[in-house]
Amino acid sequence: MSDPTPFPMPRSTGYPLDPPPELTRLSHEHPVTRVRLWDGSTSWLVTRYADARALLADRRISVDVARPGFPHTNAVSKARDARMKTLMQMDPPEHTANRRLLIPGFTVRRMRALRPRVQRIVDDLIDDLLAGPDPADLVEAFALPVPSLVICELLGVPYVDRGFFQDVAQSLVMDRADPGQALAASESLNAYLADLVIRKSADPGKDMLSELAVGQYLTGAMPAAEIATMGQLLLVAGHDTTASMIALGTVALLTHPAQLHAVRDGDPPLIAGAVEELLRHLSITHTEARRVATEDIGIGGQVIRAGEGIIVVKSTANRDPEAFPDPDVLDVGRTGRSHIAFGHGVHQCLGQSLARMELEVVFGTLYRRIPTLALATPWADLEFKEKAVFYGVRELPVTWRRTTKNRDHRAR
Repeated sequence: MSDPTPFPMPRSTGYPLDPPPELTRLSHEHPVTRVRLWDGSTSWLVTRYADARALLADRRISVDVARPGFPHTNAVSKARDARMKTLMQMDPPEHTANRRLLIPGFTVRRMRALRPRVQRIVDDLIDDLLAGPDPADLVEAFALPVPSLVICELLGVPYVDRGFFQDVAQSLVMDRADPGQALAASESLNAYLADLVIRKSADPGKDMLSELAVGQYLTGAMPAAEIATMGQLLLVAGHDTTASMIALGTVALLTHPAQLHAVRDGDPPLIAGAVEELLRHLSITHTEARRVATEDIGIGGQVIRAGEGIIVVKSTANRDPEAFPDPDVLDVGRTGRSHIAFGHGVHQCLGQSLARMELEVVFGTLYRRIPTLALATPWADLEFKEKAVFYGVRELPVTWRRTTKNRDHRAR
């Protein structure tokens, strides 16, 4: 038997929005197979849609990073996970209890109430973009500020401190970071958030950290440091994922003019469907869903033994032809939300309602307000974040033809 293939694999330079070619080959020829990780360990790779959904819903797999055999993403994540336990590393019933505390912050009703504010944020940033230099970096000027502003308001974190938490986020989601520096940055952010929780307990506002400070910290149910760990997860993941989706989604649409035209002129139901299709097509969680088996599991003709690591590949699952007709085609007219970009099972993304709402506002506004938006640099010159937890572009230079209509198209 040949040595296991190294994971992760590089993307194609021809169309780097597709899953890596080697991953696609494995999904067709060896849908459940072993791969070799950064530290020399091996893990099972599961690449097809039906197998992925089955495993992610199986109570015989664990997200507990302390279990032997867990397939850590990189040295940074392994060091951090040994020191800080978040919702993402908890199994039921601990996971259930902690998730229940956060659910009220992400209800459909709360997202509906937040939507007008998100619309104003998006419109204001587009105004600033149009008034600024042309070309501009859409990542810095728009894709990153939108979710940063939104998550700061939702949690109650002062936006003036965004540079601090964005720097921490970058040290945690890149595998080139130094583990010691990343841990120090993470602990610094936790100390900042713990102090914020204590201050909010004395002077609460209408935000998630205030609610946790009053309901958990003041009652003695949870220390400030533990609430801060929750806040750090939401703050870091809540802006980096959406920023990556805004930028990559824009790249995808700008290179598919017919799809861009449909989104630009689409009604709200089409925009909502386009968001789902972009989530399916891009599947930005580059390191995929990682688990470890607690019992023997039969899947895809293989037996995964207790104690063996599992990597569920959402990007190839979302391109499985048995689940999605013409899966490599970007088609914003597709219907349904059956993709697993947000995961599946008990660990399905808590903030998915927030992400969907933000993306609907962004994709329903940006191209309508700037109908001549175009790449300002050749496709081949874009630098993609191959080594990041969340796939994306480092910069996205864009340009547009200035018209008198740009500033008149704000949402009414």
